[in-house]
Amino acid sequence: MKTILVVDDDQRLRELVAEYLEGRGFAVLTAEDGEDGLARLRGEAVDLVVLDVMMPGLDGFEVIRELRKTSQTPVIMLTARGDETDRIVGLEIGADDYMPKPFNPRELLARIQAVLRRTDTASAPTSLLEAGKLRVDLDRREVHLDGEYVELTTTEFEILRTLVANAGRVIPRERLMELARGDEYASFERSVDVHVSHIRKKLGDDPKNPTYVKTVRGVGYTMPKAPA
Repeated sequence: MKTILVVDDDQRLRELVAEYLEGRGFAVLTAEDGEDGLARLRGEAVDLVVLDVMMPGLDGFEVIRELRKTSQTPVIMLTARGDETDRIVGLEIGADDYMPKPFNPRELLARIQAVLRRTDTASAPTSLLEAGKLRVDLDRREVHLDGEYVELTTTEFEILRTLVANAGRVIPRERLMELARGDEYASFERSVDVHVSHIRKKLGDDPKNPTYVKTVRGVGYTMPKAPA
């Protein structure tokens, strides 16, 4: 059974989400603010966090920044403002997905299931992918560059895995985000660019002349078959 932590200062929302998810086979923990959420994360084994942005005290952005110092637990952020800036900031600091409030519980469930599918190790004929000095271990879900461990978020890992597995092919932005999120919901293209920007930074890739993740203008991204 997967455990979901819901962090939101709206008690009624916490109760409704907990009831809905528990009715679909999840164990649900709740926290009323950011500090309480971090305390639950330190003391409990959690598979995914549903995290509100606007909370008193520590807001959702501060919580995920603190969480990412020690953990890559998947996070779906909730924003009541529907502001693109909020969504981009959330992606930049390590969120795996986001949902605007108000939301349909069925869609939240679909998003949760999609993110959890990505975090579960999938069976594959090849457990190790390589591109130049880059090694992607599918079993461990780890990335190493020239022998050094590269820490990626769940979504960053999935995007990079897709590019390495399809080296030499151009992957459209829309397809990359569909693969990364594992669902059919449309996403704004800029979110893909945010993830790719962070992947490049973590790989030490020059965005003006990248070695690993190259932009195909107007289409998407590609990974060379044999990066220099």
